Amino acid sequence: MIDFIISRLHDTKFLTMMLVAVAAGATVLTLAMPLLVGDALPKRMKSVALEREKIRQRERERLARGEKVHLRQSPKQYMKTAVERFNLTKWVGQEEARIKLVQAGYRGQAPYTAYLFFRMVMPAIMFVAAVTYVFGIIELNVPATVKIGICLFSAYFGMHLPYLFLKNRIQRRQFSIRRAFPDALDLLLICVESGMSVEAAFRRVSEEIGSQSIPLAEELTLTTAELSYLQDRRQAYENLAQRTDLEGVRSVCVALQQAERYGTPLGHTLRVMAQENRDMRMNEAEKKAAALPPKLTVPMILFFLPVLFVVILGPAAIRVMALQ
Repeated sequence: MIDFIISRLHDTKFLTMMLVAVAAGATVLTLAMPLLVGDALPKRMKSVALEREKIRQRERERLARGEKVHLRQSPKQYMKTAVERFNLTKWVGQEEARIKLVQAGYRGQAPYTAYLFFRMVMPAIMFVAAVTYVFGIIELNVPATVKIGICLFSAYFGMHLPYLFLKNRIQRRQFSIRRAFPDALDLLLICVESGMSVEAAFRRVSEEIGSQSIPLAEELTLTTAELSYLQDRRQAYENLAQRTDLEGVRSVCVALQQAERYGTPLGHTLRVMAQENRDMRMNEAEKKAAALPPKLTVPMILFFLPVLFVVILGPAAIRVMALQ
């Protein structure tokens, strides 16, 4: 069997046929992938429309029955009871956590209550899991103090898990907003130059930009409502900058505030801001491209070079073994 494999590896015709077959299969797969991946946007929009009609019908029936409608989700009863009983708002509550929850897309009292509850529960869960794993599942040849230290570190890590989850959610949300924001500014510029007001422009852009970034569409819709109902329009722009926590959005909000305060044309301001945001997005892409070669150095040393050595020295080693 080994002699047969060695003979096949030295057969030039067989190797050529194998490489041609692999290349042909890869070419067919590359050409067929765009055809296999369908456009899911019409299906998603249709499902959203159907769901909206269901919600509208259900809310009409609820209003007809005289039930109260709650716009915001109420916290779970057991979470609320635990937070109130242990007074977690005083011990582990943070004003920064409320801001982070808003930046992650969680609004209202229910997410804050859930955040406090999990900050209390996760250390106990991680501590019990660490004790079970260290003392029961595996056998570590270390002193008992080291094992206890591992368990305590697991509990400390569990306390910070909800905050790490929020940071990850905020980063994904900011990435989606940052990628679609220059296009949203171009659409906003077109709407403003066509004669639409700022509120109508924000509403129109939020409807169009939803296919690229749902978080950005949500923020623009909320800004539209705040521009319509808040007494100070400047507060609406400040809230948008705080909810997104992006330098490009903050600069646009400052420019919009100055334009409304001093009467400068919005069209020129939005055009400049759109170009700046596109330049910022291009600079970030260039930074990622420049950081790619150093990141590929370790994988090349660990994975590519050994395979290359095997391919180069393998036939010579096989011939030496055959001669012996």
